[in-house]
Amino acid sequence: MKISIVTATYNSGATLRDTMESVLAQDYDDYEHLIIDGGSKDDTLAIVKEMEPRYGGRLRWISERDRGIYDAMNKGILMATGDVVGLLNSDDFYTSSDVLSTVDRNIREYDAVYGDIHYVDPSDLTRPVRNYSSAPFRRWKMRLGFMPAHPSFYCRRTVYTRFGLFDLDFKVAADFEQLLRLIYVNRIFTRYIPKDFVTMRTGGASSSGLESHKRIIRDHMRAYRKNGVSSNLFFESLRYAYRIGEKIKFAVLKK
Repeated sequence: MKISIVTATYNSGATLRDTMESVLAQDYDDYEHLIIDGGSKDDTLAIVKEMEPRYGGRLRWISERDRGIYDAMNKGILMATGDVVGLLNSDDFYTSSDVLSTVDRNIREYDAVYGDIHYVDPSDLTRPVRNYSSAPFRRWKMRLGFMPAHPSFYCRRTVYTRFGLFDLDFKVAADFEQLLRLIYVNRIFTRYIPKDFVTMRTGGASSSGLESHKRIIRDHMRAYRKNGVSSNLFFESLRYAYRIGEKIKFAVLKK
C-alpha cells in the first residue's frame, strides 16, 4: 500500500532536515514524499535538492507562491498518488522508524487511522513539554471542539476525493473543519492506534496566545454552522478545562 507524505514548507531551513531524515529512516519503503514549498527565500530548497538523491525517486517537490499552509497541503493531496495520505509538518519529525509500517498494518479495513503526538522544547528536542493523546477521542466529542491529533491522521486518498480538501476560508482551524466534515458529518470509518507518531516543536502558528485561541474558537463556531452541527461556546469551554487538567497531570507525572 503506497503512502503519500505531504510536507508544506516556507523558509523551513532550520528544521526541514530533521523532517526529511525521519522520513528516510522509516522501515517502510512504499511511500512518496511530497514537499510543497511556498517560495522560500532561505536555504529550504538547497536542503531539498541536497537530500533528494537519497530518496531514490520517492521525493517530488514544487516551489511557488501559495495562499498559506492549508493551500499548500491541498496542493500536496492533489499531487499525491498513494492509496493513503498523511501530513508531516516541516518543523516536525517522526518519533520512530516504524510509523509508516504501523499505518500500513492498521489501515487496511479503515478509511483513516490516527495515533498520538508529543511536543518538545525547540531548544532541546529530547525534552517533552506536552503529550497529545488521541485515546480519549470519540466522534461525539467533536461538538466540544475535540479532534484526533491531526499530524497523526492518515486517510485514504479516495476519502478526500469524495468529501473534499481543506476549506481555505478557515485561517487557523481548517484542520478541525475538515475532520468535523469527515469524521462527524460523513462518519468515515476510523481506528485509533496507541502509538506516538510525531514529535512536534512548540510554537506553531495556531498553538499559543490568547488571540490565537480566540481565532480558533471563532473558526470552530463557523465550522459547526457550515456543517450543520449543533454546538456552542459552553461546549467549547469544556475542552479548555480538559486541556488544563491534562497539562497539570503531565507536570505532576514529570516530577
